[in-house]
Amino acid sequence: QVRLVESGGGLVQPGGSLRLSCAASGTIFSIAAMGWYRQAPGKQRELVATITSDGRRNYADSVKDRFTIFRDNTKNTVYLHMISLKPEDTAVYFCKVGARDSSRSLWKDYWGQGTQVTVSS
Repeated sequence: QVRLVESGGGLVQPGGSLRLSCAASGTIFSIAAMGWYRQAPGKQRELVATITSDGRRNYADSVKDRFTIFRDNTKNTVYLHMISLKPEDTAVYFCKVGARDSSRSLWKDYWGQGTQVTVSS
C-alpha cells in the first residue's frame, strides 16, 4: 500500500504564496505521474497540475504562470508552489500519485487526504 501525506495548506491573503507538499510512503516499487487537484465547495474536483516521471508538466489554464509543480524522486515527494493567490483558488487540494508496489503489480492511483487552502483578506 502507498500512503500520501499532504501538508502546507492554510490561510493566506490575496497575492500571497503557499507551498504544498505531498510525501508518498509505504511499499513503493515505482511512481509514475504525480499531480495536484482541488475541489471548491459545491464544485467538482478539478486538475491543477501534473508532472510525469521524466519531468513533463501540465497546468490548468487558471493557474499557469502562478503555480509550479515539481517533484523530488529521492523523497517520493511532489510539491506545488503557489504565488499570486486569488480568492478563487480557495479549495481543498488533493495530491494524486500513480504507483505500483512491485514489478508485477498493476499501476494504481492513490489520493491524499486533502489540505485546505483559503485565500481571503
